Amino acid sequence: MGKAEKGTPKYIANKMKAKGLQKLRWYCQMCQKQCRDENGFKCHTMSESHQRQLLLFADNASKYIDEFSKEFSDGYVELLRRQFGTKRVSANKAYQDYISNRDHLHMNATQWETLTDFVKWLGREGKCVVDETEKGWFVAYIDRDPATIAAQEAKAKKEKLDKDDQERMLEFVQRQVEKGKKESTQQGPTYTELKRESSQERLTLNLNLKRKTEESKPNTSMSAFKMKSKEESSVKKPKSEEKIKQNALDEIMATQEREKEKANRKDYWLREDIIVKIVTKSLGDKFYKRKAVVERVVDKYAAHVKLTDENVKLKLDQNHVETVIPSPGRAVCFVNGAYRGQVGVLRSINTDRFCCEVEISQGLLRGRVLKDVQYEDISKLAS
Repeated sequence: MGKAEKGTPKYIANKMKAKGLQKLRWYCQMCQKQCRDENGFKCHTMSESHQRQLLLFADNASKYIDEFSKEFSDGYVELLRRQFGTKRVSANKAYQDYISNRDHLHMNATQWETLTDFVKWLGREGKCVVDETEKGWFVAYIDRDPATIAAQEAKAKKEKLDKDDQERMLEFVQRQVEKGKKESTQQGPTYTELKRESSQERLTLNLNLKRKTEESKPNTSMSAFKMKSKEESSVKKPKSEEKIKQNALDEIMATQEREKEKANRKDYWLREDIIVKIVTKSLGDKFYKRKAVVERVVDKYAAHVKLTDENVKLKLDQNHVETVIPSPGRAVCFVNGAYRGQVGVLRSINTDRFCCEVEISQGLLRGRVLKDVQYEDISKLAS
């Protein structure tokens, strides 16, 4: 029988059947042909064109599987980026939206047998942040677009500048308050209320009147006291000048410190030869909270790491690991902030304030002690 003529009821019925999604079991990925029933699929597999496609696949099967896998992963990630952005979403919901397009590439033609295997692969490759819950697997797209990163850095820079302006204003106000307190204390003596210990006690007043001859004599002790006070005031002046110079020097050092912090504070912190802790559960409980050494950094945000207690290597995103704080006396490396790249020795840890005290052990700043260093700005050295 030939094809039904246009406009006939049979033609309309056939179009309605072919409009929606068909069963996956009757789809041929190599020929990209969807059959409507088992008989049609059987006829297709016996056709000459299908046999030629199978011969091509048999010659280089891995090539076709890799191409299909790449096309499927690119389409899935592109849908995440375009539809959900960086929001956390159910992996199955995103998959249902992806397969709603009738021209999508089917997962049974890729290297992944299940959606769970595919989601774990996304986490290992650093393309998404994945986590498993009671409701299933969830994914969040990691935006590596240079324009987006530049916009985020510009926003962070603006917020930092606004914060610096506020801090400078607060410091100025604080200095003015302290200056006002000092001036108020130096204005003159303070007077207290006259209090009598007993109401029955009598008040006595002694007036020691000296002779006029004694008053007319020059008071040498008073003149000597005046000379001494003048000398003391002349000695005090250089001290106040030294204090002003010291305050100015402190302000200059604080300004330089803020400039260094602003220049070296980045949104990436991974570096080689440091020890990190794996904090993601996407790789399973086997690797959760285990320590590893960073062997090589990839594109600033990812790294190849090797477990410290086992010869296993992994590729992880910086969001999947965190810094390791050693015990006092061990060597650490600054991974972020004003002293990024410096090596030091951990002196003490303040667990209440989540900070520590580090002494720089190398370079021009050797011997300088830094207080209130945040946990995320340093990590234990591997060697």
